[in-house]
Amino acid sequence: MAADSRLRVQSIEGITQVEFIDRNILDEANIQAIGDEISELIDRADVPNLLLSFSNVDHLSSAALGALITINNKVKDKGGSLRLANIDPQIYEVFMITRLNKLFDIHETTDDALKAFA
Repeated sequence: MAADSRLRVQSIEGITQVEFIDRNILDEANIQAIGDEISELIDRADVPNLLLSFSNVDHLSSAALGALITINNKVKDKGGSLRLANIDPQIYEVFMITRLNKLFDIHETTDDALKAFA
């Protein structure tokens, strides 16, 4: 990953865990950079199993939600799976309002999400 990465990435037993460094994922350039970085991870994997942890995130913009949908589609196109975890209750509310909680596989904790890959 690049030195100016907005992500903390680790691979555990074939699952790529991505943690966002920023508390607020709001501005367009940042969202673009994060989207590109995650796309690279997906492109590198034969079958991408991706876990996105939102433990540090307090705010997400609608553009960030759009980027998540794109990421989800890319992962599915390669036969992989995407799990989201540690979403702040206020952010989760946005997922519910937009019905994205139906689209994404969301777990309360990283551990729960990791178990769901098994």
